[in-house]
Amino acid sequence: MLRWILFVIVYLAMALYTLQALRSGTRFPWLHYLYLAIALLILGNFIYQFTVGDDTGRVLNRPKSYAFGFLIAILTFNLITIFFLFSEDIYRMLMAGYHRLFGGRAEFSLPGRRRFISLMALGLASIPFGALLYGMYRGKYRFRVLKYDLEFKDLPDGFHNYTITQISDVHSGSFDNREKIEYGVSLINQQQSDVILFTGDLVNNKTSEMIPWADLFATLKAPDGKYSILGNHDYGDYIPWDTEEEKAQNLQDLKKLQREMGFDLLLNEHRYLERGGDRIALIGVENWGRGGFKKAGDLRKATEGIHPGDFKVLLSHDPSHWEDQVIHDDLHYHLTLSGHTHGMQFGIEIPGWIKWSPVKWRYKYWAGVYEELGQFINVNRGFGFLGYPGRVGIWPEITVIRLRKTGLS
Repeated sequence: MLRWILFVIVYLAMALYTLQALRSGTRFPWLHYLYLAIALLILGNFIYQFTVGDDTGRVLNRPKSYAFGFLIAILTFNLITIFFLFSEDIYRMLMAGYHRLFGGRAEFSLPGRRRFISLMALGLASIPFGALLYGMYRGKYRFRVLKYDLEFKDLPDGFHNYTITQISDVHSGSFDNREKIEYGVSLINQQQSDVILFTGDLVNNKTSEMIPWADLFATLKAPDGKYSILGNHDYGDYIPWDTEEEKAQNLQDLKKLQREMGFDLLLNEHRYLERGGDRIALIGVENWGRGGFKKAGDLRKATEGIHPGDFKVLLSHDPSHWEDQVIHDDLHYHLTLSGHTHGMQFGIEIPGWIKWSPVKWRYKYWAGVYEELGQFINVNRGFGFLGYPGRVGIWPEITVIRLRKTGLS
């Protein structure tokens, strides 16, 4: 209760401070009342959803995620506005102190400058505020296809120009628009890749989240099939269960559902893909992540029976596994496919110019293709979304990778 009281006090203080900018910058009282109404509505909805709303506790359902999203948007607006106003207040206080110490008349009231700074603050704050709202309305389903050509000296000839479509982090429990998901699934099929690989997090917490969407994902087709692994959210570790048996049954149901959808679920095991007498090893491990995430992945078990000279494609949900274990393993893993980071669903990407997201402070390899010690990893930005119900700058991704043999055209 105390933390809610403190939260409300801080929130209202920020709102009132922001209201000063609106009063200084605009002369329309209805705009001031509108801002207060929106701020109070967002606050009330957030408190309701996280205290007495449905599915209270640790379950982040759609109403909660939208309450969280709107809160983040208005807090961002308030913080940016307050930064400029507070800076101007500090400046005025310092100038007043200077005049008192060294003589002269302090000017506490400079309406023209205050209005200019208020308008500038509101204008700048409206940019991320609008972007966050856009991310919730359109950005989360702004699917894009990213294509990469990767060359390998030891790729078997039969797999030259072999294509892989990778998807990751579906998080079906967050979906709220069937038409958009139908489009995304259709876009995957349009790539006409040789194989489809899914690198974990089919659900947020429960198998039941995927049931309304299973028929759509069952339509995914590729000549060499579709394969999947588990991500950290697939184990149901982030919500309370009445019994351990119920949690275990949920995981078994998820595994069964994936197979019913046509996926070959790899649980610390491998398969061989064959072309024209050549073959490559497809290895799938369960989730392995640092920093408190489940470590169920077992490279030794997954590669039992694999020849060291085989060309290897590894599916491992969390890229920290690649960094901490895979690239220094005795076996050479030519290509690893991961997801997990979502690119934080927020950042700035201009191809050839900039690729930035706050998630880079947590993960060294967080989006796109990287190479270390002659081994590649692609970190998919994710098909779905979680927590904040949107995406800004880091759009949902479908990856198409073409394998090429060095020296062949």
